[in-house]
Amino acid sequence: MKIVLATLNARHIHSAFGLRYLLANLGSLRANAHLREFTIARAPLEIVEALLADQPDLLGLSVYIWNATPTLAVVRQLKALRPALTIVLGGPEVSHETDEQELCQLADYVICGEGDIAFRELCDRLESGERPTSRVIRATPPRFDALELPYDEYLEEDIAHRVLYVEASRGCPFRCEFCLSSLDNGVRKVPLERFLVELERLLERGANQFKFIDRTFNLSAAHSGAILEFFLARYRPGMFLHFEMIPDRLPAELRTIIARFPDGALQFEVGIQTFDPAVAARISRRQDYAALEHNLRFLRDETGVHVHADLIVGLPGEDEASFAAGFDRLSELAPQEIQVGILKRLRGTPIARHSDEWGMIYSPDPPYEILENRLLDFATLARMRRFARVVDLIKNSGNFVEATALIAGAAGAYAGLAEFSEWLVGAAGRTHAIALHRLVELVLDFLTEVRGLEARSAAEILLRDYRRGGRPDIPAILRRLLPDAPRYLRAPDSDREALPARQARHRPTP
Repeated sequence: MKIVLATLNARHIHSAFGLRYLLANLGSLRANAHLREFTIARAPLEIVEALLADQPDLLGLSVYIWNATPTLAVVRQLKALRPALTIVLGGPEVSHETDEQELCQLADYVICGEGDIAFRELCDRLESGERPTSRVIRATPPRFDALELPYDEYLEEDIAHRVLYVEASRGCPFRCEFCLSSLDNGVRKVPLERFLVELERLLERGANQFKFIDRTFNLSAAHSGAILEFFLARYRPGMFLHFEMIPDRLPAELRTIIARFPDGALQFEVGIQTFDPAVAARISRRQDYAALEHNLRFLRDETGVHVHADLIVGLPGEDEASFAAGFDRLSELAPQEIQVGILKRLRGTPIARHSDEWGMIYSPDPPYEILENRLLDFATLARMRRFARVVDLIKNSGNFVEATALIAGAAGAYAGLAEFSEWLVGAAGRTHAIALHRLVELVLDFLTEVRGLEARSAAEILLRDYRRGGRPDIPAILRRLLPDAPRYLRAPDSDREALPARQARHRPTP
């Protein structure tokens, strides 16, 4: 039986970590299986053509919110062309509310939950000629001592060109209702010695960038501290490590290790989500805000960690004023990035229990974002969605480090950036797909026309920002205002702020 495992990644640099686990645990069937990775930008018909060229007997597809719609198109076409092809689905999107999905109805089998072992067991049964009577298979979470780890499935081209996902644990002890991890039953750790051996082998093969997908990397100070010490002892220029951290838990032993890393080597994704205690309690989220603020100040002032902090728009019971106060509070703590996410009703998550009381209306299509609720009508949420894109465009890009505060102005971070987002829509007609030179010109117009800055002073600030990343040229609008500035000049090293390559979050979100 020829097995093909495939998925549609959000971008080419991403790698299908879960499918590599399936490959590594196929046992004797591994020799006749291979992996095909596409992106959501590729036409479904082209993906169908490539998959059929492999002539698989069984096709396994991994489904997430970001690829559910194009995956449905792929499966429809495959079933129309090759109805005898056995299609097996897995992944978070199809693990819940399975019976309601057309995609699942088209497939031969759906594996719900962690399929590392369940997929192999299904393939073994099919190989032997047995046809399971149930199309939906509920997988039991496997123990790590029963699993083959997947790191040998990374090819040399993956190591050279893709984000390498790794995990030291699975599961989450918390019950935040917007998150699929709220359904987990505790935390399981990869045996540390075995895990470090795998990391050593990846380092020997040239790997330099690792994205840990653990939901709570710093849950155990001893476990996470040992991993950090491992990397610190083997640090080399260009090494970059991404971790998802609990923001209010940073004991002294971890602080000491973290502070020893060079600037830009570590990126911490810290999920704050809301600063409103009542909202946090309503969604079963527990966090110590005083400890959280203390930890973020430590990371910003005493370490070289790049902090990526998350807030969510649209949580039940949070209005615009409350969100704005939280955004301003977080901005004062000065993380390098603030990711403003729009609430999504992920399939199976308990957030659905608030729908009636708070009038939560979600898009019926992936990624199931909130459209309006009792406190935020559709127009307000649309405006806040534009604000989120501008935060990414201006603050998180690293292209306007000095200018961001001037754009915000005296009104405060939320009010000022929200004003700019609406002005930008009027001036450019959109908040996305704006070339950097054009964006520099638009920011200059806003600073001079709305904020009242003198044109040459604003141009000098924007030129410093523009060249902070090492760009040697000068945009035409700045050249006209600064005729004495060299047209091409490599910015001195002292004028650059080292920013690590931005990594995709499974945040979840693509």
